[in-house]
Amino acid sequence: MKKLIILFIAVTSLASAQKKEIAIDEIWNGTFRTERMNSLNSMNGDFYSLQNYDRATRSSTVDKYSYATLDKVETIVNSKDLKELNYFESYSFNNNETKLILGVNTEPIYRHSSLGVFYVYDIASKTLQLIDSEKIQEPTFSPDSKKVAYAKNNNLFIKNLETNNITQITFDGLKNSIINGICDWVYEEEFAFVKAFEWSSDSENIAFLRFDETDVPTFSMDIVGTELYPTQQVFKYPKAGEKNSTVTLHLYNLNSTKTNKINVGNYEYIPRIKWTNDANILSVITLNRHQNNLNLYFINASDFSSKVVLNETDKAYIDIHDNLTFLKDNSFIWTSEKDGFNHIYLYSKDGKLINQITKGPWEVTNFYGINEATKTVFYQSVEDGSINRTVYSIKLNGKDKKRLTKAFGTNDASFSKNLGFFINTFSDANTPPIYTLHNSKGEQLKEVLNNNELSKQLENYKISTKEFFTIKTVNGEFNAWMLKPLNFDENKEYPLFMTQYSGPGSQSVSNGWNGANDYWYQHLAQKGYIIVCVDGRGTGFKGADFKKVTYKELGKYEVQDQIDAAKELGKLSYINKNEIGIWGWSYGGFMSSNCILKGNDIFKMAIAVAPVTSWRFYDSIYTERYMQTPQENPSGYDENSPLNFAKLLTGNYLLVHGSGDDNVHVQNSMRMTNALIEANKPFEQAIYPDRTHGIYRGKNTRLHLYNKMTTFILENLGN
Repeated sequence: MKKLIILFIAVTSLASAQKKEIAIDEIWNGTFRTERMNSLNSMNGDFYSLQNYDRATRSSTVDKYSYATLDKVETIVNSKDLKELNYFESYSFNNNETKLILGVNTEPIYRHSSLGVFYVYDIASKTLQLIDSEKIQEPTFSPDSKKVAYAKNNNLFIKNLETNNITQITFDGLKNSIINGICDWVYEEEFAFVKAFEWSSDSENIAFLRFDETDVPTFSMDIVGTELYPTQQVFKYPKAGEKNSTVTLHLYNLNSTKTNKINVGNYEYIPRIKWTNDANILSVITLNRHQNNLNLYFINASDFSSKVVLNETDKAYIDIHDNLTFLKDNSFIWTSEKDGFNHIYLYSKDGKLINQITKGPWEVTNFYGINEATKTVFYQSVEDGSINRTVYSIKLNGKDKKRLTKAFGTNDASFSKNLGFFINTFSDANTPPIYTLHNSKGEQLKEVLNNNELSKQLENYKISTKEFFTIKTVNGEFNAWMLKPLNFDENKEYPLFMTQYSGPGSQSVSNGWNGANDYWYQHLAQKGYIIVCVDGRGTGFKGADFKKVTYKELGKYEVQDQIDAAKELGKLSYINKNEIGIWGWSYGGFMSSNCILKGNDIFKMAIAVAPVTSWRFYDSIYTERYMQTPQENPSGYDENSPLNFAKLLTGNYLLVHGSGDDNVHVQNSMRMTNALIEANKPFEQAIYPDRTHGIYRGKNTRLHLYNKMTTFILENLGN
């Protein structure tokens, strides 16, 4: 028996030794590329379109596919057939899918916004029509397809496709002063939209937002570039407690050519505008500055009268969503956390609650739509546990709930426009994405795409299994995962490296397939580290109370949870409690900085990438949602700022930032640098010139960063 055991161990060790280790350059050179479907654009009927690129001919196509068969039905447009365009980078249809807007020469502005040259392509005549000779933003067909509205130089324009005439409808647009129809920086980043204008369904009105950012403080960054002298990027950025843009709602009527300013009461923000199914009624969402009092207005486009049809308040804050959906009679779907968990509600057109459609101690995580003919609502939720996602259907009356996806893990549906079919993307921690076609009853019709080749390829590598568990501390029980070295021996002690993000409503512990960082954690596990991720208080999908406990105290409870989790993990026989490190990016960098300072008896080392070091430096909308203003809550800002605890540093600390970060400004790291210098604390630092918040642009940028972080870990943890 003893010989058999020895033989088994020997064979297992040999098999393991024959497998390759993951090299850092492989993570970033495409070795582990996951096959994915291009983003589906659901078309009228049971069809969808994809934009494809032929590398051989260097041409772009928009191809039409059948949901029922997944077969390509036709190529709608091929750039090979267009004299004016060698390729195109984006496309969008008009309502009846007889025309497309094609975009080229795109240049980014901020995270979501961009400029480009755009053409209208007529499918029947196969002709192109240039919208504007200059670069423009957000060209959008009118519902009757006769016109295109767009923004240029902070003003709004309308192109008449029949006459080729262009009408300018605003005239006061000015950089760093007035913006018409396009969001300012902070709206784009924190309310996650760029196009701030909308056509009415009868094509007679355009509603738009006007941003007066004249009094918003200006932020400037030096751009090193490649020339003899650097340049400056100057833009309006309202930090916490500072002046925001004055945002107003306006309505332009194409028949009268007049613009009217619309009164929607007292507010600080207008985070959403959307026309209802009544062409004469515009819906508008407003928020107060604390973001805990929301009004949904209905505006009459004929007489400009307004009425509040829904008011929602919260003791902390209200998250903005895109789930507002109007039925034919103008009753509407709304999602809310008002019962303590995010659920779906049905209201009448007058704003009276008809019923709460979903209920329970779990969260709705995505609303896909409603089939009015069958009175069926489709949604995604965490009913199978907060680390999983499952697709469900339910009737409008809250009955006949049906699970549409069977596997436990992460399921996400892309529905056809009429909700008759959906393509489900499934993955879990051990299964790369599998795409399958289903009908609306959940019946699987066929497999669309899998990643079997990637799975086979990974069999040649040393891959540790991600183990999910919950960790209990004095303040609660939290979701976590752990990676152990493949040759793990419970009789040995290993250094522990913790990863986290920890921001409000976020989730880092989820049962889904690898991202690039997961491969990096596998690399570190191969080097003899145990990797653990813990989602503490303040993270998402476990109810409003769990998420909002950090209100007005960002960095207090979350940091305590990471420190307490490290203490508990250090009690395990196979973890060396004297060799614990932590890292994070952005909010996670704020956290890792606080952890090595306030938990200096627990953490031996920390890496902070692009960290916030004081919430006084971050933007108004995000920060005040969770903290109120610095003037109202100075202790909340200062008692949790790493700047004020630099003197506590005893471990090894690496501080990384991109100098071109327009989101979390490098000012944060520079001020942290000064605090550490004044405290006479040694640390390491890496500044990546002109790189933005993601630190990825430029040859080998990510490879260089991860090599640097890996070397820092190897030299300072477990050595």
